[in-house]
Formats: sequence, C-alpha cells, structure tokens
Amino acid sequence: MAANLPTPSDIPAIAALDEAVDGWVRDHRSPIADRVFYGLSSAADHSLLWNAIVALRGTLAGDPMLVLRGAAVLGAESAITNGALKALFGRARPEVDDEPLPMGMRRPVTSSFPSGHATAAFTAAALLAQGSRRPGLWYALAATVAASRVYTRMHHASDVVAGAALGVVFGAVARRVLPLRRR
Repeated sequence: MAANLPTPSDIPAIAALDEAVDGWVRDHRSPIADRVFYGLSSAADHSLLWNAIVALRGTLAGDPMLVLRGAAVLGAESAITNGALKALFGRARPEVDDEPLPMGMRRPVTSSFPSGHATAAFTAAALLAQGSRRPGLWYALAATVAASRVYTRMHHASDVVAGAALGVVFGAVARRVLPLRRR
C-alpha cells in the first residue's frame, strides 16, 4: 500500500515537463523506434539484460566474484527500488490505450516513481564502467534503456530521471562497499 508521498506530478513545472516530453515522444514514434525501444525495455525486465552482461563480463574475465558482485548489487537495488521506495509513492503511470503490448511486455501495477529500469540500468552501468576501456558505452546503454521506458509509456520522464540519479548513487555505494579486486 503506497504512503502517497508527494510525487513529481504534484510539482507543476515537473508535471508540465513530463507532459511536454510525452507529447514529443508521441509525435516521433516510428516502427523502427518501436522495435528498438520495446525490445530493449523488454530485455531489461527484471534486470535480465544487466545480469546477463555482468555474467558474460565476469566469465570472460575469469572472475566469478564479478558475477556474484553484480547479482548481489542488482538484487539489493531491486529490493530497495521496487519494494521499499515504490511503496512510498502512489504515482500513476502514463495513460495508454488498451492495446496489447509487444514482445511479451506487461504493464506494471506498481507506482511509476521512481523507474526501476532506470535505477537498475545506471547501477549496472556504474559497475560495468569500473575497469572498462569504454565506460561511456555502459552509460549510453543505460540511458537508452531508461529512455525506452518513456517511449513505451511505462514511465514519465521525471520517473526516469529520478531512477537514473538513484542508480548512479547505488552504483557509487556498491563500488565503494564491494570494490573490484586488484589484479
């Protein structure tokens, strides 16, 4: 049961920004963007995309602790974001038609604020960027997953921005609490 704390919808300037972004996205939809954003959003459900990438990276590096670290951090992030934090807010998700969603997607029943996909994406990016030769690529992928949630009308833009900021914080904490081994 949500405690119904104030959400970005309660702040007129943020609500107006969310409406403007939703309108822009609505006017710029395309079949190619549909495939990309619905596919990416679906792949990131339950942090599957991120766990797979972390597992692949840990396996290729011959470092099973990297895999365990990623799974532990993403599990803790999900429990905090999708359990504790979403329970504090009762923000409605963007309105949509009753059309079926592609690629096996389902409409979540939890609060829209903050975006769990964005939080997981930026948490994972912070972990994957550590020791990477191209850390910006992980953040670019995280930003694309986060944007997919606005495109698919699962979240308002402010939900995604809050989730991304939260993910950066979770990632920084995780890197400090569970640092990579020095080789």
